[in-house]
Amino acid sequence: MTTTSSGLRDRAAEYALLPLRLFLGITFLYAGLDKLTDTAFLSATGDGSIGQQMEAVRDSAALPALIEFSSQNPVGFGIAMAVGELAVGLGALAGLLTRVAALGGALISLSLWLTISWPTTPYYYGNDLAYLMAWIPLILAGAPDLSLDALLHRRRRHRTGSSRARSGPNPAASVPS
Repeated sequence: MTTTSSGLRDRAAEYALLPLRLFLGITFLYAGLDKLTDTAFLSATGDGSIGQQMEAVRDSAALPALIEFSSQNPVGFGIAMAVGELAVGLGALAGLLTRVAALGGALISLSLWLTISWPTTPYYYGNDLAYLMAWIPLILAGAPDLSLDALLHRRRRHRTGSSRARSGPNPAASVPS
């Protein structure tokens, strides 16, 4: 009975990050698509525009210089943010370059926390800090299972193992150090 519960624990641990990866991937994919399809958002001025949002947080952001920089071309910044969210979401969902995608997601979340969410009091009412923390396990562990990263890793390992088998033993490997 111990081996059964141990086996279940091992299988659960193997897939422990999958729900987080799916949630973050779907959320960021949706956020990117939502921005790209919202004509009000992709405007420099007006209700619901990226420009209006930047203006609203300019004085309360932790990094007002970031707001100033992005305000020079709010529509371009909005498109870049949306495309970044799409790339991060797709990377997380597919498990392709997962650590890179997670780092991108963390940086997006960090920038949103230091600008849009910064004035939120108490801090835990703002969700961008929670998203930032949620990306950290994926930065550290990547997507070890049910991912394109895992598939590519297995193929590389198989190919490397096949080439070593064909070339014979490595004499240097048997020399003690």
